[in-house]
Amino acid sequence: MKTIYPFLFLILLFTFSCNRANRTQANEQTIDSLSLSSIRISNKLGEMLIPEANDELSNWKEYKDVDDFILTYYNISIFEALNNASELESLVKLMKDSIRIASLNQPSVIVRFNVLHNETLRLEDMATIPSISDEAVSKEVTQILALYSAVNSKINTVYRAKNLQDLLEVDTETPLELAEEPQDEFEVKKFKPMVK
Repeated sequence: MKTIYPFLFLILLFTFSCNRANRTQANEQTIDSLSLSSIRISNKLGEMLIPEANDELSNWKEYKDVDDFILTYYNISIFEALNNASELESLVKLMKDSIRIASLNQPSVIVRFNVLHNETLRLEDMATIPSISDEAVSKEVTQILALYSAVNSKINTVYRAKNLQDLLEVDTETPLELAEEPQDEFEVKKFKPMVK
């Protein structure tokens, strides 16, 4: 009887070890449903502000926050892009709602801010969709970066136009009318400012 106990012990030990090996093999074949995508989205830097515009916008904190945060989106993973979408959207909304510079408070600039905000809202919505494809997220991030570059381009255009206006001796904002009395038919007509 004493010899049977060690023999039963070995049989039980062998049985449990065989079952454990089968369970381990079954677990190795299971695919992890929470595996993270390591695909990175890489884009070239877009248009940056010219020095005149950069000087004017240096005190606009909301713009600087978006500018600093969006730099991470030029080389970011899909997972990080979706995780940071909500923060990006809130920063762009704050920037859009806090235009402090009078020369930028015009419809053509505001439209670009609104379009950028709409695209960040779209990326934020994508973060809530479990079956969103990596390609769709990549395209949306590229679209957001292109729109941010367009915002900077429009800001640069506003300041370039302002610089040209300052260089000219004539006020280009005031409409002109032709002088009514031409001296001869070959003389160039002179312009004079319209008086209201």
